[in-house]
Amino acid sequence: MDYAIIRLGGKQYRVREGETLVVDRVRADEGKTFNPDVLLGEATVTATVIAHERGPKIRIGKYKRRTGYKRHNGFRAANSRIEISLGGAKHGAAPKKAAAAPAPAARTADEDHVKGMPSGYEEMTVAQVSDGAKTWNRPMLEAALEYEQAHANRKGAISAIESALKAKEDPA
Repeated sequence: MDYAIIRLGGKQYRVREGETLVVDRVRADEGKTFNPDVLLGEATVTATVIAHERGPKIRIGKYKRRTGYKRHNGFRAANSRIEISLGGAKHGAAPKKAAAAPAPAARTADEDHVKGMPSGYEEMTVAQVSDGAKTWNRPMLEAALEYEQAHANRKGAISAIESALKAKEDPA
C-alpha cells in the first residue's frame, strides 16, 4: 500500500510519501516532527511542520431588514503546513531466529500476539471483533481486551469485549 490514512485534529487524511498538507494548527514548532495516529496502513507516518499559517479571511455579515441593523465580522483559521514521510512497515517479516535472544526493545509481530487471543485478531476490524466477541470464551476475551488496551486501544472494540465479558459473568 503506497498510502496511509491518519487522524490529525479530529479529522482523517489520506496521505502519500512527500505530500504537503494544510491542517488545523498543531502544537509542534516549525521544523519539528511528530507521529500522527495511523488508522489504516502498514507504514509509520512522520509529519514535519513546515510553517504555521493563517487561512483566507472569511467575511461574515449580519443584516436585518427595515431596522438599519448591519454588522460585519471576519475570521481567519489558524493552520499548519506539514510534510508527510512514510517509514517502513510497522510489523515487517519476523527476523530469522538466532541462537541469542532478541533485544527486549525490539518487538516482532509474534511478540505482539497475546497468548490465548483469537487467531488473526490483529487484523480484525472493530465490526469483526464485535461479532466474534459473542462467541469467544472468557480467556479469549480477556486476552483480546489486554491486547486492545496495550496496542490498538480502539474504543468500539474495547466496549464490545467488555460487554461480552459482562454477559459471560451475568447470564441472567
